Amino acid sequence: MSTLNIDRIYGTLVAAHGVRTVENLRIYCGVEDPEELEREAIRFEEAIVTSAHQNGKSGIVPLPGVLSLMKEILPGAKGPNPSWAICTSATRNYAQAALSAAGITPPEIFVASEDVTKGKPAPDPYLLGAERCGVEPSRCLVVEDAPAGIKSGKAAGCKTLGLITSHTKEQVEAAAPDFITKDLSSVTMKLSENGGVDVTIIVD
Repeated sequence: MSTLNIDRIYGTLVAAHGVRTVENLRIYCGVEDPEELEREAIRFEEAIVTSAHQNGKSGIVPLPGVLSLMKEILPGAKGPNPSWAICTSATRNYAQAALSAAGITPPEIFVASEDVTKGKPAPDPYLLGAERCGVEPSRCLVVEDAPAGIKSGKAAGCKTLGLITSHTKEQVEAAAPDFITKDLSSVTMKLSENGGVDVTIIVD
C-alpha cells in the first residue's frame, strides 16, 4: 500500500489555483499535445460545472460582497470605455457557466484562458484586460484570491488587492499584494464621473 505525501499534494493544489487548466495539465499530467490540452481542459472544467449541480444544488456560489458590488459597477461594464473587466484563467465556456450559476452578469471585456498565450502568473491576462478597457495598467486595480493572480497583476504594473477566500493570509501575503482584506464585504465600489471606479478598502 502506498502512502500519499499530503504536504506535497496540498502544495500542488495551492500552486495550481489561479493557473490555466491547460498549464496545470501540462505540468502535472504531462499532456503536451495542444489539441489534447484544449480538449481535456474543456472536459475537466465541464465536469466541475456538472458535479456542482448534482442533486439539484449549485456548488458554485458568489463569495461575500460580490453581488452587492456587481449591482454598483455593472452599468460600467459596457460602452466605448468599460470601467472593469474579468481576466480569468478558466476557459470561456466554464467561466460563463460558473458566473451564470452564481447569478453574475459577465462584463463586456472578458479575458479567458484561450485569449492569451501565457496565463497567470505571467502579466498577459491583465495587460490584455487593461488594453481592451483602454486604460494604462498602472491605473488598474486587480482583485485576486490566488497568489498566481496577484503575481500576474503585479507583473502587469497594476495595483493589487488580495482576498483571503481560498488561501491562508500567509500565502496571500507571500505574493505581496498592495492591499489585503478578508473578502469583498470589506470593499465598496462606486462608478465615478470620469468613467472609472472609486474603491474603498477596509484593510484587516
